[in-house]
This record gives sequence, C-alpha cells and structure tokens, in this order.
Amino acid sequence: MSATSTEAPTGGLRERKKAQLHDALLDTALRLFHENGYQATTTEEIAARVGVSQRTFFRYFPSKEDLLLEALEGVDQHLFDALRERPCGEPPLVALRNALSDQWDRVDRASMMLRGGAAKLMKQSPELLATHMRYCHVRQKQLAAVVAERAGVDPATDPRPDLAAAVFYAAVNTGVGAWLAAESDFDELPRACLRQLDLLPEVLDGDWGTPDRTCGPGRSTAPPS
Repeated sequence: MSATSTEAPTGGLRERKKAQLHDALLDTALRLFHENGYQATTTEEIAARVGVSQRTFFRYFPSKEDLLLEALEGVDQHLFDALRERPCGEPPLVALRNALSDQWDRVDRASMMLRGGAAKLMKQSPELLATHMRYCHVRQKQLAAVVAERAGVDPATDPRPDLAAAVFYAAVNTGVGAWLAAESDFDELPRACLRQLDLLPEVLDGDWGTPDRTCGPGRSTAPPS
C-alpha cells in the first residue's frame, strides 16, 4: 500500500513537470521567433534559453515547424471547445461568432498573443507557406466537423458545415487584416474580427443599400416591370 501511495504523487508531479517544460519551450520559442525571426532562431538557442539540451527539445518537438503548428492548434482547440458549449438553438454562424467572443473572454492574453502570432510568422516565412496552406485546410475541416457534430449532420454528405467554416474563417481573416492595417493594440483584434462576423448577414443576404444602382453598362438591379 505504501509503495502505491508514494508512486501516484510522483507520477503526477512528473507529468506536471513535463507539461511545464513543454509550455516553457513553446512560449520561449514563440517569443524568440517574434524577436529575432523564425529563420534566425535555432532549436539550440530555444533549448539553451529554457536551460535544457537540444536533445530534450527534440523529445517535445520534432522541429520548429511542428512547434508552430502546435501553437496554432492550441488556439483552434479553445474555439472548438467554446463552440461545443454554445446553446443548441443558435444558428451555426451565430454560434461561431459567439464562440469566438467566448474564447477571447476566457484565455490568457499574453499566451494568446504569442500563439495567435504563429499564423503571422507562418505567412511571413516563404519556407512555411505550403505548411500554412495545409494547416488552413485542416483547420477548416476540423471546425466543419465540430459544426456538423453540433448540428447533428454528416459533413461527408452535407456541404453546409464546411461552407460555414470557410465563411467564418474568411471573415476572421478579413478582421485580422483590418487589425494589422490599423496597427491597433492586441485587445482590438477580437473586436475587429467580431465586426466582420457581424457584417455577414448583410453581406450574404442584404441589398447593400443600393437597390437602384446600375450594375454595368445598361444593366440595373431594379426588377422588371
């Protein structure tokens, strides 16, 4: 009995230490990427900054690329969890919009800044462009699966979840672009994304306030008499 009772806390402590080291490597690497650039930062430098060997780094992350992907997946998981918790009566795009708001309300700002910046790093690194494109495809499919799960439909035969995920990420990416162009502080980022999502009903089903506008030479949007 005594052996069992002493092993359980030891195992728990060991796992906590591994998790802490994992997070320290991830956060340190992201900080160095932002400070010095992705290409200029080596795995040896990341390991040294944390106080471990390069071999230890590779036990947690096979490469710098895998580290970036894990950072991005961490952000995604917060969104997926928030979406699963939204009321069942909310339409998919409304639930996605509210899940994004919920996600930002519950996460640590400093951690989100680092992890959210991983996508920007990928876009800025030519050698990671293909990886980023694959990641975006996988992320959309994963979100579509959660949307389908919540709605009780099969994404293999129903295209709506995938389309909803695509529209959602298009609006979010537009919001990120507007935030970057405005050079606002980080707390403005979620608001920029939410503004784009709130425009979707008007974009998808509105008349844009121009019912009498002529569309092209000799063409009008007015219905025929």
